[in-house]
Amino acid sequence: MVAIVAVALLAAVGVVGRLRTFFDSDKPYVAAAMPADAIKPINTKRVTYQIVGPAEASGRISYLDVNGRTIEASFTELPWSVTVSTTDPGVLANVVAQGDTDALGCRILVDDKLVAENFANGRDAQAFCLDKAA
Repeated sequence: MVAIVAVALLAAVGVVGRLRTFFDSDKPYVAAAMPADAIKPINTKRVTYQIVGPAEASGRISYLDVNGRTIEASFTELPWSVTVSTTDPGVLANVVAQGDTDALGCRILVDDKLVAENFANGRDAQAFCLDKAA
């Protein structure tokens, strides 16, 4: 009985060893000699923030860049705008502006399509626009 088990084990080891060399699975993986092509960004998305109001107005603006960081800027005349670009599938777009005027407005455009707009009236007007899925 022991001899039969030993012969069966030797036969199994021989068959498995032969199958491994037959399919080259015993050799380590070697990467291709040439590097892969560089990934080129597609579907670039342009997010444009606009502030509108009387031409002589001045004030401060706060908006989010494509990484979600707050950028602060000043304006001394209107209209004011800035465009940021990304290949990310979704961007949180937010802009807040306050000026020394009684009327102020903001807009967010994604690929030149209006997605958010708001106007404010009153002393030192403050306008706020938000798009959660730019």
